[in-house]
Amino acid sequence: MSESQNIEYKTKWRDEYLKWICGFANANGGTIFIGKDDNGNVVGADDAKKLLEEIPNKTRDVLGILVDVNLHETKEGGYLEIIVDPYPNAVNYKGQYHYRSESTKQELKGAALDKFLLQKKGKLWDGVPIPNVSVGDLKQETFEFFKKRGIRSQRLSEDSLSDTNEQLIENLQLKENKYLKRAALLLFHPNPEKYVTGAYIKIGYFESDSDLRFQDEVHGNLFEQIEKTMDLLFSKYFKAFISYDRIHRIETFEFPREAVREALLNAVAHKDYSGGVPIQISVYKDKFMIWNEGQLPENWTIETLLDKHSSKPYNPDIATTLFRSGYIESWGRGISKMTEQCLKMDLPEPSFYYKSSGFWVEFRKDIYNQQYLEELGLNTRQVKAVLFVKENEKITNSEYQKLNDCSRNTASNDLTELVEQNILKSSGQKGAGAFYTLN
Repeated sequence: MSESQNIEYKTKWRDEYLKWICGFANANGGTIFIGKDDNGNVVGADDAKKLLEEIPNKTRDVLGILVDVNLHETKEGGYLEIIVDPYPNAVNYKGQYHYRSESTKQELKGAALDKFLLQKKGKLWDGVPIPNVSVGDLKQETFEFFKKRGIRSQRLSEDSLSDTNEQLIENLQLKENKYLKRAALLLFHPNPEKYVTGAYIKIGYFESDSDLRFQDEVHGNLFEQIEKTMDLLFSKYFKAFISYDRIHRIETFEFPREAVREALLNAVAHKDYSGGVPIQISVYKDKFMIWNEGQLPENWTIETLLDKHSSKPYNPDIATTLFRSGYIESWGRGISKMTEQCLKMDLPEPSFYYKSSGFWVEFRKDIYNQQYLEELGLNTRQVKAVLFVKENEKITNSEYQKLNDCSRNTASNDLTELVEQNILKSSGQKGAGAFYTLN
C-alpha cells in the first residue's frame, strides 16, 4: 500500500516527525509506520523497543496530545505503528501548525492558518465579527433593493418592508453580539474593499491569452457587483443576434442569461475572500470563463459537483442572504441548472476545473454555425462541409467532393486547412478509410 492522506512510511525515527503527527492530528488523523520504506515494505526500525516508550512521551510533552504506538515483529525486523486520532482543537509543534493534505505535510501560515484556526473554533471566515462598524455605515439603497427582491421571490414576507435595517441584519444573523459580521460588510457596505482586500470583480476581453483588448473593474457591495457585472457582460462583452416578431425586436445572446447569472452567483457565494484576489472573468471570441479563489469541500471532487449533491456553501452567511434575496437556491442545483440552460440553446455543456488556488467554470459557444464559420474566413465549400459534419458526425474526402462538386485535390486542400485551423481533426487513417470529425 502506498502513502496516502492517512498513511506515512518512515525507515527510521527522527524527532522532527513529531511535525507529521501534528499534521495528522490537525487533519483527519492517520498512521505513521517507522521501519518501512516508501512502498510499505518492512526494513526494520532501530531501537524499536526503546522508541515504543519514547515516542508517546515526546508526543505528549511537545504536542500535548496522546497517540497509540504498537510494535510489530516480523522476520524482516520490527516496525512501529503510530496511530494518531484527529483532534477537535488546533495542535501546534513549537508554535508551528502543520496539516496533512493528501500525502504531504504542509505548514500553515497567513490566511491559511487564520482559516484553519477559525474552523477549529467552529467559525467560518464570513462569520467573523468586525469592530468599529455599525448598521448606520451600511448602504440604505442596498437594503431597499434586498427587500424588494426578497418579497418578489417570496423569500421574504411583505412585513419585511417595515423592518428597520437593524432588524433585518438581526434576522439574517449577520451580527454577533454587538458586532457586524464580515458577511454584512461585503453584502451591504458601500465600500467593502475598505475592510476586505480584493473584494471586487475584473472583466477582460481577450483576443488570445496574451492579448487583452479591453477590461473593466466592478466595485461596490456584492449585490451591486452582481447587477453591474451582468449589465456589463450583456451590454458590452456578449453579442446579441437580432430578429423580429412582427414589429417587436428580439435579442438572442450568445450565452443563456440564467446560466451566466448562476455561474457568477456561485463565484460570489463560494469565493475565498481571505485570499485578497478579485473574481476574474475572461471573455474570448469563442468562450468565456469565470474564476474565483476557493476550495471544494473536503473529500469533494469535480465529479461530486457534477452528481446530485447537497449544498455546502463556502460562505454560509453570504449564501443565506443571497438565498433570501431570491438570487440562489439552497439545494446544490446550480451546476445542473447551468447545464440545462446551455443545452436548451444547443451550446456545449459548461466545463468545470478545480486547481489548488481556485475554481474555473468555462462556457463555450457553438462555433459550428454558418455566421461564425464565415467570420473565420472559411470558403463556402468548407462551411458546407463543417455543417455536414455537425449533422452527420464525420465526412470523407469523397463525400466532400460530392457535397461541393469539386476535385479530389481541392477537397484535400480544403480539409487540410480545416485541420490546421483546429476545426476538424483527421482520423489518422489513409486511403478509403480516412475521415474527419469536429475537433
